[in-house]
Amino acid sequence: MEEEEENATAAMVKLGSYGGSVMLVVPGEESAAEETMLLWGIQQPTLSKPNAFVAQSSLQLRLDSCGHSLSILQSPSSLGKPGVTGSVMWDSGIVLGKFLEHSVDSGMLVLQGKKIVELGSGCGLVGCIAALLGGEVILTDLPDRMRLLRKNIETNMKHISLRGSITATELTWGDDPDQELIGPTPDYILGSDVVYSEGAVVDLLETLGQLSGPNTTIFLAGELRNDAILEYFLEAAMNDFTIGRVDQTLWHPDYHSNRVVFYVLVKK
Repeated sequence: MEEEEENATAAMVKLGSYGGSVMLVVPGEESAAEETMLLWGIQQPTLSKPNAFVAQSSLQLRLDSCGHSLSILQSPSSLGKPGVTGSVMWDSGIVLGKFLEHSVDSGMLVLQGKKIVELGSGCGLVGCIAALLGGEVILTDLPDRMRLLRKNIETNMKHISLRGSITATELTWGDDPDQELIGPTPDYILGSDVVYSEGAVVDLLETLGQLSGPNTTIFLAGELRNDAILEYFLEAAMNDFTIGRVDQTLWHPDYHSNRVVFYVLVKK
């Protein structure tokens, strides 16, 4: 009932190149706090099972997507290192990848021939799915993540007749991006589990500002772990971006989680 009331009162808008209607996060003094409270109240993430779609202790994750069986290598031993989350898959990455597949299948999204940059690519699953859907994809992450990322691209994409293309390059948020990333600006920017600390938020938003143009659509899926950090991100992002929350009814029907939230952003 609560969710029905919330949907009825929310302003529904279309943002960027995504065909679905999303719930506008209306800018205002308390709007980031209200959005965060609403999410925790409705979804109650702490009551849901974490890592419903992944096994982080496993060396490999298998997932069927776009008619192919993907096999994504993970590095569970790296997970204990401070600040290292990209060595294993998280539910938000699975949700984002399957959302892209579902949205293309349902005609809400066209990725064929579009330039797509993924931030914090980690193991590379989302970018691999975007390439299978016809995107010209550039995966990015920190220098020490490149080995695992490139290995997964090679393992999964080498023997497939791709509709799109896929490459990987180093990118540290907050640094000036290489010309290949911004000339021209991407049609889409993707990120999963990229909002995890206040320090990272500042650099992430700087990079999103540098990469995105007036026609760039940003998809961000995140794990609902820390309400203060999400609120900090939303408050800061509202200065430069229009933000809409994607309701779970628009996600892939088999890949829902109350521990995940999904936003579309476009530059103001």
